[in-house]
Amino acid sequence: MDLPLHLIFSSNLALTAILFTLLLFLYALFTSFIHGHRNRLPPQPDGAWPVIGHLPLLTGKELLHNTLGKFADTYGPIFMLRLGTNKTLIVSGSEVAKECFTTNDKNFASRPKFAAAHLLGYNYAMFGVSPYGSHWRHIRKIVMLELLANHRMNRLQHIPRLEVQNSIQDLHELCRSNKKVVVEMERWFGDITLNTIFKMVIGKRFSIAFKGIDGEEYQNALKDFFNLFIAFVPSDLFPLLRWFDFGGYKKSMKKTAKIMDEMHDKWLREHREKRNSVGVGIEDQDLMHIMLSITKDEDFSGYDVDTIIKSTCLAMILGGFHTTTAEMVWALSLLLKHEEALKNVQLELDERVGRERQVNESDINDLIYLQAVVKETLRLYPAAQLSVPHESIEDCTVAGYHVPAGTRLWVNLYKLQRDPNVWESPTEFRPERFLTSEKNYDVNGQTPEFIPFGSGRRICPGISFATQVMHLTLARLLHEFQIGLPSQEPLNMEESVALNITKKVPLEVVVTPRLSPQIYT
Repeated sequence: MDLPLHLIFSSNLALTAILFTLLLFLYALFTSFIHGHRNRLPPQPDGAWPVIGHLPLLTGKELLHNTLGKFADTYGPIFMLRLGTNKTLIVSGSEVAKECFTTNDKNFASRPKFAAAHLLGYNYAMFGVSPYGSHWRHIRKIVMLELLANHRMNRLQHIPRLEVQNSIQDLHELCRSNKKVVVEMERWFGDITLNTIFKMVIGKRFSIAFKGIDGEEYQNALKDFFNLFIAFVPSDLFPLLRWFDFGGYKKSMKKTAKIMDEMHDKWLREHREKRNSVGVGIEDQDLMHIMLSITKDEDFSGYDVDTIIKSTCLAMILGGFHTTTAEMVWALSLLLKHEEALKNVQLELDERVGRERQVNESDINDLIYLQAVVKETLRLYPAAQLSVPHESIEDCTVAGYHVPAGTRLWVNLYKLQRDPNVWESPTEFRPERFLTSEKNYDVNGQTPEFIPFGSGRRICPGISFATQVMHLTLARLLHEFQIGLPSQEPLNMEESVALNITKKVPLEVVVTPRLSPQIYT
């Protein structure tokens, strides 16, 4: 029996409405899923507290990079911490790091604003802590094209050579007048590095720069600078507390900044007076003279020229001093811990250089085992165990996770460069790996598995300086001296952390000449 037309029409209308409603529901469910997937945040460790987030999980006795490494073992190579009001992305896998510094490089090229960068970094004028923008791009261009360009560094390469020579000669003099010479290596390496970087930046060795002045005050200020940069300042995590100075850190920062600024202001006046009175030839130009030449007609987005010169010169000193010194201490410690590797270095020196002359810069390219030792040292103890914090400018996607704008980024270089999925026997000191399976790895940030100086736009600009000083200093020391420990006690390799991983127990060694006496005269 046929149904009336109005009933058929009503049934079809009801069915259409049901189907339309179902489709709308499925579409809403699908878009909700897609939206939720696209905005899926990276995993977060359990145990976050209200308001302060994961901060209590990071305040134990264990070093921070080790704590974060254990979280990575549980949550993977990318996870997120909530530290006060800040979201912080922790990356410890090479593939994720590669995505951060290639696909998302520009987005992560900024720096977070925090008290130390403001008070010690000349109100963010110092290019290493400047947020991404026209000011940072301008200063970075000056640094890379004018200060650290190859033609500039070639004119200054005699400085590290002379400083290493002076320190080596001092050791020989000590050996002539003492039966047993014990040397504290952090101080010895530090003197070379500090004198070299001061001579390059302000035209005077550190010891000369402070002749008649209390240089100890400045050197203590340098140490305080590094310590204060990693100090916990509550207002960095809780902006509402910015009017308070819990712990007195801001007061200490202002005091340290004043000491540093007064000295750089004095040197800047001296440079101007010299330029106005007798002039400065090309060969006599240090980095401060170069900055005076190229900044006189520049506009620096609200910063005066003196602030730009002082902050940039200070950044060069700070960036070149502590990291290079610490790496050389670790390199020598690792060689003393592994006698076969030490023998291999000295055998290579004897074969490539001989025992009738001293090492010079042109020999370094032939010292491939020594270069491998330096690379392996940088792998195990990178210049910074955690990258200097980055901050995302816009929302982005990393490893399939949504990362909101304003998220801070730490790359755990210590963990990344000891990844067992990448490195065979990752915790062992094996320089030979850089002669075989990893022989094409360099330190310039191009290989995501090995980025001791960082990668991308914010890579450390002083790589050439650091490696030049390390190679030449270690080559001269190990070629001309036999190095040993002052006792039979095992070498203590315990780590301590400032901005860099340093040895908790100072490294003391006994040095004795190993070449014929006429080489030293």
